Order: sequence, then C-alpha cells, then structure tokens
Amino acid sequence: MTDLYRLLPEEMEQLVIDMGYPRYRADQILLPLYYKFPKDINDIPQLPKKLRQELVESGYTIGSAKETHRVVSDDGETTKLLLDLNNDNAVETVLMQYPSSKIGGHPRSTICVSTQIGCAMGCVFCATGQMGFKTNLAAEHIVSQVIHFAEILEKRGEHVTNLVFMGMGEPMANYDEMIRAIRILTHDRGFGLGQRHITISTIGIVSGIDKLAEENLQIGLAISLHSPNNKLRKELVPTAGPNSVEDIIDAGRRYFKKTGRRVTFEYALMDGINDSPEIAEELSRLLKGNGSHVNLIPINPTAGDFRRPSTNRVYEFERILTNAGVNCTIRVEKGTEISAACGQLRTDIIG
Repeated sequence: MTDLYRLLPEEMEQLVIDMGYPRYRADQILLPLYYKFPKDINDIPQLPKKLRQELVESGYTIGSAKETHRVVSDDGETTKLLLDLNNDNAVETVLMQYPSSKIGGHPRSTICVSTQIGCAMGCVFCATGQMGFKTNLAAEHIVSQVIHFAEILEKRGEHVTNLVFMGMGEPMANYDEMIRAIRILTHDRGFGLGQRHITISTIGIVSGIDKLAEENLQIGLAISLHSPNNKLRKELVPTAGPNSVEDIIDAGRRYFKKTGRRVTFEYALMDGINDSPEIAEELSRLLKGNGSHVNLIPINPTAGDFRRPSTNRVYEFERILTNAGVNCTIRVEKGTEISAACGQLRTDIIG
C-alpha cells in the first residue's frame, strides 16, 4: 500500500501520466488532499470513477492519522494529540497557539511534529529519551500530523502558520524522510507552507546539520546545547561526543554562512544542574559575538528528577547573557499542565 501523502507533486503527476491520464488529474488529487482532507480515495469526487478504482486496485490509499487521545490546556491555546498511524504505532503532535499581533487577526498556530517513535539520543531530562528508540516515521506519517491539525484549524476558520520539528525523536536521525516531508509541506502544489516558517530542532548531529545546509532550503535551525562545557553536556546527553559543544557551535556557524539563516541554541534550564550564574557566565563567554540566538527553556517536569528553576533564577540567567551581549529570550511556557513536553502523553497513555 502506498499512501498518497507520501508523493511529491511531481511524483503524483508522473503517476497519473503512467496510468494513461492527463497531467491535470494530479492537481485534482493534490488540491483535495491538502485543503479538503479526504479520508478515502473515493472521497475525491472530481476524479473519474475509473481512475479512483484503478488507484485503489494499484494499492494506493489515503492514510490519515486517527486521533485516539486529546488533551487541551486550561487556556485552550495548547492541544496535544495522540495519533494512531495505522501501523500499530502512536505518535504525539502538539498545536501551540499565540494571539495575533493584529486586532481581530488569526492566532499564530504552530504545529510541533514528531519524526520518530521514541529516541536513541538518551537525553536524561527528556521523556522521549527515557522511552528509548522504537521506530522512524515515514514522510507520510509526518505529513499526516500536520494535516490532522490543519483540518481542526480549518473548522475554526484558522490555519497552520508555523511548523517545528521538535516533537518525539531526533529529526536528523531520520533525515531522508524528514526532508521528503518538508518538500511536500512547502511545495506550492502541496501544503504550501513557507520554508521560513519551519524550524528543525536537533540535539547536534553535525553530519545532518551540514547536509541540511546544502539542501537549498530556507529552514530555521535550532540546536539543543544545554551546557557550555563538554563534561556537563555529556552527563545530560549521554550520546554526545567528547567535543560536542565546540563541534555543534562550529556546525551552526557553517549553517549560517551557507544559508544566511540565524541559528538558535536551545538551552533547557534545570534547577541546580545548569542554571547557576557561574554557568551563565561560562555560556556568555562561549557565545559572545557568535551572532546566534539563545532560547532559554525552563524545563517541563518529566518522569525524571529534574525541576524547573525559580522565576528569579531564570531571569538572572537571562540578565547575565544579555549583559554580555548574547541575544536571548525565555520561551513562553505552553501546556505545562497537560504534559506538553514531547513523549509525556504517549508514556502516560501507553506506558
């Protein structure tokens, strides 16, 4: 069986041509797929019945994700779903909404997608890392996560504005499927999302960062740093190499030089672990003049023993970086009360 959400528009066009139909039939499939959200090939009535039958007989399907669990934050701005991908695997996807800067405007709606079930990186503070690696997701399963929320938003008169690869798994460890999904989601005959509205978050797989820089995509890159020195980073990220701090900062520089896109370093603040003024000073010396941006993230509680720092401690950390000339912000907290950190809902429901 081949999911139609797997095909790039050019591949869809070649498919209908090879089946003996004019190329415009491809657009009669693509338009409904990304804007009408059919659940079955026979839900595309503009296609000739014969073509629909031939697609089904040839093993083509529309593998829409099926929602099995939903939790919504108290303010209604964060929704987390557990989706069944029709392959006995359940994946988490999160919608985070932020008020529009325009009076009466639509909210900014960011979808946080997963690229794997579980993760092999082993970050000790991450619920997904504690789960271990299960499997990679195919491109169509990544696309289906976005489509599912797009349909929910469409019913509200809203739409997807941004996409972040910050859910379950390490995107760079599933590189080819991730890139295929991005090309489908940004294609003007596909989902049509602007490339600059997408960010990929990685724990720091240098080969993947360098490869991404050569893709000719205007994608944002966020690298999870979490420590200014290799000793502490190795404790937090057991799979990190001996010189991982220097390696990922150098990779970030190369990415910026090649793409012109500023790199963000994500820094999860953990009480008593990596949030001291001394560590802030060390981090500021490391990144001063780098031209990058630091996103400070007070950690969401997980199944581990890590706690978020006090508000005063978070602001002190930010103040030290800012005074040193390092551009930084504190991430707006979303969905803490619904276990919005990646991996938590699946762990709670499935175990």
